[in-house]
Amino acid sequence: MPRYTAFPIFATMKHVLAVCALLTIGAWSCISSGLFEKNVTFRDHSWTSSEKPVISFDIRDTTSSYNIFFVVRHTDAYHFNNLWVRVSSKGPGDSVASAQRFDLPLASQNKWTGTGMDDIFEHRILLSRQPVRFPKPGRYDFTLEHIMRENPLQEVMNVGIRLEKSARP
Repeated sequence: MPRYTAFPIFATMKHVLAVCALLTIGAWSCISSGLFEKNVTFRDHSWTSSEKPVISFDIRDTTSSYNIFFVVRHTDAYHFNNLWVRVSSKGPGDSVASAQRFDLPLASQNKWTGTGMDDIFEHRILLSRQPVRFPKPGRYDFTLEHIMRENPLQEVMNVGIRLEKSARP
């Protein structure tokens, strides 16, 4: 007796639904596990000193500690082995932002230290040795600006901030 002709379609749909469910669960686990990342893309791979992107996060969990990473993606044609940036942060209810300068190493012994594919490299660089605890729930703004001599800074595709819940208190 022949099988129902639509059965392969239902089997395929079951596979599609299973994959969609797994992807949804995976995405939800990233959100609920305390992982936040936002990036800003630069037109023509060029970051001018007047462009100071603001990355905002709505932090509700004030009992956890977070590791804060600076994320940068650049091409292999980037001219330097480091990136000088100023990162300003402003919490809910704060009238003044606190700023800190960072010299971010991108290469060691003429080799990019980030992960790469073809001619694009991404770096996630930890900004603080100690995990950070956000004292108040609410919106936290991080303003990113490059303080390199070259302006515009060529071959920078995007920059951002990544927050990960820390295992350490």
